[in-house]
Amino acid sequence: MADAQHPPEVDRVAASRRAVEARRARASLKKDVAMRVITPQELVRRAFADPASPAGTMRVTEFLTSIPAIGEGKRDRILAQLGISPVKRLGGLGARQRRALESFLEERWPQLVPRGGRSHLVVLAGPTAVGKGTVAARIRQLHPEIHLSVSATTRAARPGEVDGEHYFFVDDAEFDRLVAGGELLEHATVHNRFRYGTPREPIERALAEGKTVLLEIDLQGARQVRAAEPSATLVFLLPPSWDELVQRLVGRGTEGAEERARRLRTAKVELGAQHEFDFGVVNDDVDRAAEEVVALTR
Repeated sequence: MADAQHPPEVDRVAASRRAVEARRARASLKKDVAMRVITPQELVRRAFADPASPAGTMRVTEFLTSIPAIGEGKRDRILAQLGISPVKRLGGLGARQRRALESFLEERWPQLVPRGGRSHLVVLAGPTAVGKGTVAARIRQLHPEIHLSVSATTRAARPGEVDGEHYFFVDDAEFDRLVAGGELLEHATVHNRFRYGTPREPIERALAEGKTVLLEIDLQGARQVRAAEPSATLVFLLPPSWDELVQRLVGRGTEGAEERARRLRTAKVELGAQHEFDFGVVNDDVDRAAEEVVALTR
């Protein structure tokens, strides 16, 4: 006979089923925040309105890491700053903690708005020598269904680079013509030396055909794309560590000492802008990083 400490099997099964459903509901909400289908502020509003709901029973730690560009390290610093215990659930926060969390979200992510679904335009950016080109090339190799945009640049080709495949190598006069004619979706001067830009027509054609388009561009270009196409998904490629980034830049041997120093100074500034992106992917393994970027397009 069942008692209070030993509920009948049917009750245990029902409780287990409810627990699974609740976990799935929370996972769905976290995915919606990560993909900007709903804003972090909206999830918090739901949690505070109904503490027993999937939003309300979500741990604050889970909620914060679902927000684009917040990893575990940044999450812990935020919790300490707000005075919130990592074991707390959103619905269980006190009035002061609720106000602190709401103020933090409004201050740091006021521009995030629901995108209504996944974008077919994906931007891959990151600091110099992080391996953007290598990851993009692996995506091209493994996923030919994804249209990889080819940028125009005024810099000279590096050994092994092919015009029209890796870049369109143009002189300053031709680049000026492309800008004047409105033929570039975005363009920027990188490292105070060379200009890069994304031809508009191939991208518009691919998107019209229903294809996913991947742009491998610099930080300035990513900001221009976000301004022109707010629904675009921005992915920031990160090095495993700063020392690894320095080693990669020195190891490729394509720049002199002065140029390396300039690029490293720029890289420090660029790394500080990662919070502007929807997702961060660490390039500690090219195949894994490529597949993680591809997964964000599906």
